Amino acid sequence: MKMMRLTGLMRKEVYEIVRDPSSIAIAFVLPVVLLLIFGYGVSLDARHIQVAEVVDHPTQRTASFLAELERSTWFSPTLYGDQASAQQAMLQGKADAIVWLRSDFTRLSYRSGSAPIHLMVDGVDANQARLIENYVTGTWLLWQQQEATREGVHLTVPVVADMRVWFNPSLRSRDYLIPGLIAIIMTLIGALLTALVVAREWERGTMEGIMVTPVARTEILLGKLIPYFMMGMGGMAMSTLMAVFLFGVPLRGSVLVLFGIAALFLLTALGMGLVISVLARNQFVAAMVAIITTFLPAFILSGFIFDISSMPKMIRGMSHIVAARYFVAMLQSSFLAGDVWSVILPNIFGLGVLCVVFLSIALLRFHKRLD
Repeated sequence: MKMMRLTGLMRKEVYEIVRDPSSIAIAFVLPVVLLLIFGYGVSLDARHIQVAEVVDHPTQRTASFLAELERSTWFSPTLYGDQASAQQAMLQGKADAIVWLRSDFTRLSYRSGSAPIHLMVDGVDANQARLIENYVTGTWLLWQQQEATREGVHLTVPVVADMRVWFNPSLRSRDYLIPGLIAIIMTLIGALLTALVVAREWERGTMEGIMVTPVARTEILLGKLIPYFMMGMGGMAMSTLMAVFLFGVPLRGSVLVLFGIAALFLLTALGMGLVISVLARNQFVAAMVAIITTFLPAFILSGFIFDISSMPKMIRGMSHIVAARYFVAMLQSSFLAGDVWSVILPNIFGLGVLCVVFLSIALLRFHKRLD
């Protein structure tokens, strides 16, 4: 390998990047768009839940409980005249739950172990249904304690939960989603860019011109890897800045460790892109293969949104060949918990194995011939 030849190939690739706005858009515009969409548009938090309220016999205590529901940021309550109209609203999708305060609410609310509230929840979205049930239960217990304090009565509660939430005390889903989204963005930057750029060389015939020169195949691959590696690290830096300063995601780990694991993952993603580009010499085919084999598995099987431990055993086994799985775990640890080496080191090992495998396949499959 000669440094002069490698430098010349890298300079050529930089010129190609400058002349091709799509590469710059994938590296810098796409991360901004995805972060804005997921940061502001996607939330796993249940807020402003549409609740239909039905009161059989209005009293001061029913008014007090309804006021507690209205003060909550979780609910957007609407009062209905009877149970039938509230059920009709749920059937029409205008209400996610019905809170029915029956005629004996005031009498039963003083009794321990009684159930003066009838709650009906739309179970189409099972996750939200469980959240609504927990929120209403929590609001009910809080209201009981406040009423007991106001009236000077001792409230007997069988179990009092003293909860401590680690790593994400505000329980914001954004703090959980944004680090995982960075892994998805880096997968797209690394795999899609390299898959397209080498395939484009084959389509335009410029790869034939490179092959007749005395450059080695290692120099060709490095000449394409290094410029896109620098672009990917730039996209990583921009995504991290947006996560911390725009979305307020805490970064409790070391910046040096964060960018070290990002560099390893980016090399793995670039290796995946090179393998795709070597096998598919058409830009359209390379783009489709890159999306199907890198983006979709990274989105579904990385733990970014769906919990891996709740998946079937066979799917959990398949997730071990998805590089984003290891990167997501390390990103969430670095951002929310800090540099937990018992989490980082095993994932670095798994990611390193995949990096070596993909780069080796790309090197072995790339030949300086046209067949």
